[in-house]
Formats: sequence, C-alpha cells, structure tokens
Amino acid sequence: MKKYVIGIDLGTTGVKSVLVDEKGRVVSSCVEEYPLITPKPGWAQQDPEAWWQATVRALNSLTRKINPSSISGIGLTGQMHGSVFLDEDRNVLYPAILWCDQRTAEECQQINKKVGEEKIFDITCNPVLTGFQAPKILWLKNNHPEIYKRIKKVLLPKDYIRFRLTGEFATDVSDASGTSLFDVRKRNWSQEILDALEIPVDWLPSSFESVEITAKTSSEIQNLTGIPAGVPVAAGAGDQAAGAIGTGITKEKLISISLGTSGVVFAFSDKVFVDPKGRLHTFCHAVPGKWHLMGVMLSAGGSFRWFRDVLGEKEKEEAKIKGKDPYEILVSLAEKAPMGCDGVVFLPYIAGERCPYPDPNAKGVFFGISLKTKKSDLIRAVLEGVSFGLRDSVEIMKEIGLPFGGHCRVSGGGARSAFWTKLLADIIGEKMVRLVSEEGPAYGAALLAGSGTKMFPDIGKTCEMFIEIKDEFIPDPENYKFYTELYEIYKGLYKQLKNSFDLIAELP
Repeated sequence: MKKYVIGIDLGTTGVKSVLVDEKGRVVSSCVEEYPLITPKPGWAQQDPEAWWQATVRALNSLTRKINPSSISGIGLTGQMHGSVFLDEDRNVLYPAILWCDQRTAEECQQINKKVGEEKIFDITCNPVLTGFQAPKILWLKNNHPEIYKRIKKVLLPKDYIRFRLTGEFATDVSDASGTSLFDVRKRNWSQEILDALEIPVDWLPSSFESVEITAKTSSEIQNLTGIPAGVPVAAGAGDQAAGAIGTGITKEKLISISLGTSGVVFAFSDKVFVDPKGRLHTFCHAVPGKWHLMGVMLSAGGSFRWFRDVLGEKEKEEAKIKGKDPYEILVSLAEKAPMGCDGVVFLPYIAGERCPYPDPNAKGVFFGISLKTKKSDLIRAVLEGVSFGLRDSVEIMKEIGLPFGGHCRVSGGGARSAFWTKLLADIIGEKMVRLVSEEGPAYGAALLAGSGTKMFPDIGKTCEMFIEIKDEFIPDPENYKFYTELYEIYKGLYKQLKNSFDLIAELP
C-alpha cells in the first residue's frame, strides 16, 4: 500500500493541507478560509475554534481521496508569534492575538526594563517586538488580569492544532524562537527571562527539533477527520522555517523570498549569525542544529490584498464574470503602467512595520499622486513598494556579510505572477527562480513529517531529492539602475514621515 504524509499550514487567511506521496509529489491539496478580526486599528486576532473547524474540513477533503490507513505522519506549520491562552479545562480564554497585532508597544518597553535590553537581545538574538508572543502575555496581564489569572497554557497557533489533533502540548525550536522567551543559542526556553517576567515555565509546551515526533493522533480524531488514531505528528516549524524546507533552503548561500501576506527574505546559517543592529531576526532553523536569518515586512501580499478589497471592486466583479483570479486582472493593469508609476511611490506599512523599521506606528502611503495618475500606476506602485521593502532586507544581509549563492528562490502567492517575480529581480538586482512545487510551508511541513517518520532520508537530502527549479528571471541592468535611484527616494520617505506617523497615532 502506498504511504502518504500530510502537511498542515495554519495561515493568516486560511489553513492549507497537502497530501504528499513517497516520491515527494503533492497528490492533493485543500484550502479552507477563516476571517481576520480587527476590532481596533492596529489589532489583529482570530478565533482558534475557526482554525480548528477549517482544519477539520481541509483534512476531510484529503482523507476522502485515499485509504486513511495509508497516512504515516503529519507535519504542522503556520503563522508565527500568535498567542492562544487556555484555562485548566483547556478552553480558550481570549481570542488569539496574531503576529501582525501592534497593541503591545508599552509591554515591549516593560520587558526591556525588567530583563534588560542588552540581556534579552543576547539571549533571544532579537529585540523585543510588538508581534512577538511575550509582550502579548504581558498585555493580557495588564489589561485583563481576571483572564490572566486563569491561564494554564500559552500556545503558538500551529501548536493549538497539534493539541486538538493529539491532546498533547509541544512546540518546535523555530517557532519558539519568535516568542522573546527562548534562548536561541541553547535551543530551549530561557528560565532567566521567564523568571524576570514572572511567567511560569509550565505554561509553555516542551520544545523539539522540527523533525522529531511529538505525539500521535487521538482516538477522537478519526470520526472528525478520517485520520486513524496513532498517526505520528512531527514538531513541524514556524511558517518561514517550514517554507525554507519547502524551497530547499537547507545549506549556506541559499536565499529565499516569500511573497505571502507578510514578505520574508530568508537565509540559512550553519551557526548563530546576528545582525548587531537587530534589524534581522536570528531564529533556529527547522534543520536540526542549524539557524537562519530573516527580514520580515508585515504587509507584502497583504498590501496587495488590501488594494484588491478596498480599491479593486471593479476587478473583482470582472473576475467573477470571466472566471479569473482578481489578482490576475490587477497585475495585467499594472503591466500597462511605466516603471516608477509616473512618480507614484507606495510605502507598504499598512499594518506597521518590522524590518528594517520596528515601528508599530508606521502607515501605508501613496506618495507622488498627480492629475496624471491612473489606477494602473497605483497598482504597480504597490508591487514596486513591496519589492523595495524586500530589498531592504537583502541590502542588510549583504551589509553584514551573508554570502549569496547566485539566486533567490521565490515562493508564496505573489510568486504565481511572472510579472511580479521579474519586477523583484529588477529591483533587487538578483536572479529570481520559481520552483515546481508551489505549496511552500505546507509542503515543507509534510517533508518534515516524512523525515521524522523515516519515510524520507534526513531533511537536507530530502530537499535535494524533491525540490526542482521551474523557471528563472534575470535582472535587467538598466531597470536595476533606474530602480536603485527610485529606491533611495523610497528609503527617504520613511525618515521624513516618521514623526508624522507618531503624531497621527496619538489622535483619538
């Protein structure tokens, strides 16, 4: 009987599940969506029960197509940094506060004061940021002390799905690295930080390397999903580390760019490599005993989605009539606009920003609009602005001496657009390649499960076996020169607007 592994990716807009066979091929996939809740400006939260119900639907879609007894393992990945608070009866106490939520600026300052800014940077290899988990825990303490007193467990998003699948609590080292509670060098929770913040260590799940088996599916799951009891569940990884497995970033000199809701530039490292200015994240990799650096912008595809939802109603209606994706129609309009969009520059800080500016008050901006400006200019400006934001991270990596291996591997929803991928090449000045598999983190999670259950060899060899390049995009020297001049203008805008961002954030 053929054997399969499942990868589950709990994203910001929906859960994706993939079924992978013994030859590393994706034989089936399913996406189930759920809403993002934004009760106040800068807030972002979701209902963990909505995650679970979507996961059940996605798994049922896969198991109907095969003999469920052929499933040999499950791997988990998903949005990082979020907080799920459980009481002693394992019920959710408060909506999950997400990675892009910006409500915790005061708590970040509180952590720096209690632990020491230099100390926390030394232990976690990162500054404390509003998106990370530790300030969310303190925010609940400061704002809902009656709920805080009832906490018995704090989980990252994908680990809540693990709990629902298995009844067990666990996490992995890559996802735990983004909590501000984890010793990234020692690959374990930092008792020193936990003591300083008065957070009990038993609130947190045990941490494992990504390929390790953490639990097995419970007997209750079979009726819900068709998956038999006793299927091993691997530790998995945060979405970016799992995405790096799915794109084969498992040795030095390999770089990837993810064009998902957020935008990420990701680089492998054999050792702990830290940006001394704290602009890049240094986290544990999903490859056991290895690390990675990444630059994260909060709204990459998220900026494009915002444009689609707020300004793209006409294109959405046209897409329904023609049976197309609205993004395809929007990109076709962007292709008609000139480079530089007739002077329009877009700052993609619609949810604040993380890299290179850890600024929760930063805002999205269209700069340079004139009477000549067309809708096509605005669309292209969004794509160019996101690409400039990704170039910020690439420039920092080059500045601190990370080696580049000749190309960047592009994944995520935005990578489906050949136009946007070529635009990235021209703006960043590096060759961009796309891969045969487009499943990204979900595929990486499945490969981790396959490695952990011995279906596949070690994870590095697994990636070399299964990951193939589909096409490549070479930067045009003249276009790169033009965009480098425009990039300087783009960088200058944030510096000039920083004070205004702070002032507008103070308005009632």
